[in-house]
Amino acid sequence: MAAFKMENVEDLYEIGDLLGSGHFGQVREVREKASGSRWAGKFLKVQKNEGNHMGLDSRRVKKEVEILQALQHDNIMALKDVFESGAELVLIMELISGGELFDFVAEKENLLESEAIEFIKQILHGVGYMHSKHITHFDLKPENIMLSDKDAPIPQIKIIDFGLAHRLTQGEEYRSQCGTPQYIAPEVISYEPLSPATDMWSIGVITYILLSGMSPFQGDSDEETLKNIVGMNYEFEERYFPDTSEAAKDFIQKLLVKDQNMRMTAEEGILHPWIKPFSRGHATDRKRSSINMKNFKKFNARRKWKLSCNMVWMCNRLNNLQLLRQTAVPMNVEKEKSHRDQEDKQTNT
Repeated sequence: MAAFKMENVEDLYEIGDLLGSGHFGQVREVREKASGSRWAGKFLKVQKNEGNHMGLDSRRVKKEVEILQALQHDNIMALKDVFESGAELVLIMELISGGELFDFVAEKENLLESEAIEFIKQILHGVGYMHSKHITHFDLKPENIMLSDKDAPIPQIKIIDFGLAHRLTQGEEYRSQCGTPQYIAPEVISYEPLSPATDMWSIGVITYILLSGMSPFQGDSDEETLKNIVGMNYEFEERYFPDTSEAAKDFIQKLLVKDQNMRMTAEEGILHPWIKPFSRGHATDRKRSSINMKNFKKFNARRKWKLSCNMVWMCNRLNNLQLLRQTAVPMNVEKEKSHRDQEDKQTNT
């Protein structure tokens, strides 16, 4: 069960500047009074009952909290405290200031394979730990791979966003068709039982993109992308992989395998010769090889543009739904407002 504190968050933390906001909450920098350490406070409005739609589903939030409280690893975003007060949950989380890994890479003029390997290795360690706890992420993608501090000599990877994560129990069959088309595995599309191997497929796609600046299965539409994934339609075109080592391609090929049982695990990935070279020859090849920076910069620019467009579309969609709701149910407006006001009175931020 998820553990919550019933105290007022302001008794233990000083609330600081706004870092970001969304439809159902905001993120603020907070400082722990006892230690002086800085954290990120995520203030979320949650639904207190099934009839109220003004807030996040509290069951989903509490499931994510329970998963994060079970994960304590250097490469996974830390959750320190959770406060519950009326219709609000406050999550005290690790303050991650380094931005996305892909943005960090895109700022560089060049990047050797040996440098890229350090990032992939950290992702493997974080995911391997997760899987050892029988927890799968199911939404690994560039937006969820962050850096704690990009100015560090070797920036530390932080895996974030466990909204789709699930704890697998022995004998359970878990199916889901959630995820981002470019990064989901064939078993997600065909609605087959999922496993830790589903995360490993996503790591293969991320590695392919990092080295080439191309998405292996990307089509002109989501439908075409999904068909490419199911049909295993991908290749290593020389123009996109001009300086890529054979060991790197082998690493990707052992992850982009349709049969889950044949896919490389996180533990096996850490021991792969591309990650952990068996000989001086392997190590030399890694240092000579580099990633396709020109193409990668283009890919990342398109990715950021698409994310911005999706955000604008989502905001417009939410506004339209809100207007529609207000127009369609005028008799319930005052009643709902009264209910909301009552919840706000119970909330002590």
